[in-house]
Amino acid sequence: MKKIILLLLIMPAISSAQLKNTIKKAISKTPTVSAIDISNALKEALDKGIKKQVVKLTQEDGFYKNELVKIVLPEELQKVDTRLRQIGLSSLADEGILLLNRAAEDAVKEATPIFVDAIKNMTFTDAKNIVLGQENAATNYLQSTTSVALYASFNPVIKNSLAKVGAEKIWNQIITKYNGIPLVKKINPDLAEYTTNKTLVGVYKMIALEEKEIRTNLTSRNSDLLKKVFALQDKK
Repeated sequence: MKKIILLLLIMPAISSAQLKNTIKKAISKTPTVSAIDISNALKEALDKGIKKQVVKLTQEDGFYKNELVKIVLPEELQKVDTRLRQIGLSSLADEGILLLNRAAEDAVKEATPIFVDAIKNMTFTDAKNIVLGQENAATNYLQSTTSVALYASFNPVIKNSLAKVGAEKIWNQIITKYNGIPLVKKINPDLAEYTTNKTLVGVYKMIALEEKEIRTNLTSRNSDLLKKVFALQDKK
């Protein structure tokens, strides 16, 4: 059984045909673990892992103090940040960045049910393609099945959050001050759309990290099904 798990989750560098033949032989020798068990275990592991990562991102500073996903200013506003700091408005620039991340943390609270539905709707073929696929196959699957729904869910929350925490006022001040500097090109970016897209990038980045954990760490399993499928590394 250990051979099945290592083949499915660590993905050794052999051809697809060789891998499938080896899996069939391994399963035939361990009839108590079926392909359905493997599919269900993958769903369970993804469900637990995604919920864990979503909780992290929704906490205060889940985005702001996580350098992997922290939202920084869009390229067109980088020069705004620089000029504001040059004229002694560093605190205003810092507050503007903080509020973008606070909006993202607020929005991600909407993500869990969308991911849960995507996992529940995963077919056996989807699961098989994931375990036999590339190291980011699960992330790619979730991105393809949830990105539209997540954007639709995140965007209004981010708009409301930016208004609620006073970000619109702060950014109006920032942009007004910048646009008032002589000879600069005037700007008026859509910060809600920018923040929504960056929030999506951050969510999928954390899911990719969790997928790596699922594929390589076979010891952190705490249910009968996960133990049955994943935690037999002590058996030869």
